Amino acid sequence: MSVKDYRDLIVWEKGMELAESVYSVSSQFPKSETYGLVSQIRKAAVSVPSNIAEGQGRYSDADFARFLSIANGSVKEVETQLLLAVRLSYVQNIQIHSCMNLCSEIARLIAGLRNKLHDKMKATEN
Repeated sequence: MSVKDYRDLIVWEKGMELAESVYSVSSQFPKSETYGLVSQIRKAAVSVPSNIAEGQGRYSDADFARFLSIANGSVKEVETQLLLAVRLSYVQNIQIHSCMNLCSEIARLIAGLRNKLHDKMKATEN
């Protein structure tokens, strides 16, 4: 798998969309959460495309796969924090719907990319 630039990856672009959406949604949280949930969810959202980019920029497919795994963990963090925001009545389910859909799509894309990387690594072992 040869990707010349992380910006060519659909999963990276979707990660950027997620980060933008999370910034928008979290701007509706109470000001008292600025250094709490707002900060935490934004860091997790930014971590998704950041880890995809960093992994693609590494020198091995194994490193890339590891960073994709970290990005996937960050997707799960974002989902959890969005659901918590609903439970705390900071936002409504309808307001996080597009973010949750993006999270699901990104998780599927990451899984597919990791599988391709693992297949490539197995093929080079033989």
